[in-house]
Amino acid sequence: MKKFILDESLFEKFPEAEIKYFTVDGINNHVDEKDDSYFEKLLADAKEESKKYIQDETFRNNPVVASWRKVYQQFKKKKGARSSIEAMLKRVSQDRDFKPIIPLVDLYNSISLRYGVPCGGEDLDQMDGDMHLGVTAGGDEFWPLGADDSEPTLPGEVCYYDQGGAICRCWNWREAKRTMLTEETTHAVLVTEAATKEQAANMEAAMEDLRKLVGAFFKVEPGEIITLNHDNPSGEMK
Repeated sequence: MKKFILDESLFEKFPEAEIKYFTVDGINNHVDEKDDSYFEKLLADAKEESKKYIQDETFRNNPVVASWRKVYQQFKKKKGARSSIEAMLKRVSQDRDFKPIIPLVDLYNSISLRYGVPCGGEDLDQMDGDMHLGVTAGGDEFWPLGADDSEPTLPGEVCYYDQGGAICRCWNWREAKRTMLTEETTHAVLVTEAATKEQAANMEAAMEDLRKLVGAFFKVEPGEIITLNHDNPSGEMK
């Protein structure tokens, strides 16, 4: 059974880091046009709700954005890398709409917007062994979607990785094609994360809502929500 492990190197840099996750199995993640209106409304409503996180006209001064930028200043990253929640709120600030992608991604994107937290997911069946989050020595193989060459991690970069290389670079910036969610995904892990106690404030409610959304849409019973932190740095992914 695969495990989700937070490395000690993560806590050396971010002692308050916390992850919440759950797994889901036996889903049909294929796009069906009959569901388009559901996801369009879900994302439009979430976009509207997310505007409360960007009240300051100077985008970088909004608390969610400023908080994650401060985190990203504390580890080695690719030039221009930003947290996933900043990227989403930037789209909101530009009044850009969110179009449906695939069911699981649409569900976690709606939660990310509503709660102002990073959310993501990976295909567990494509993962090579345990999934770690830590500060890497660099050189981890990483193939982003659409790339012709590998773009290895940098020394001192925070990333998710397994035995096959990086799964998501620069914490939650960009994920690998190898483990990304697709229409063929049937077994997945869904994640939200925080580097500080302040960032963790909305995580529990966000994951509870995401778990309900996933269960209702796919008509399955997702796994229980697991919390990882310095006191409990690893958990199973069934």
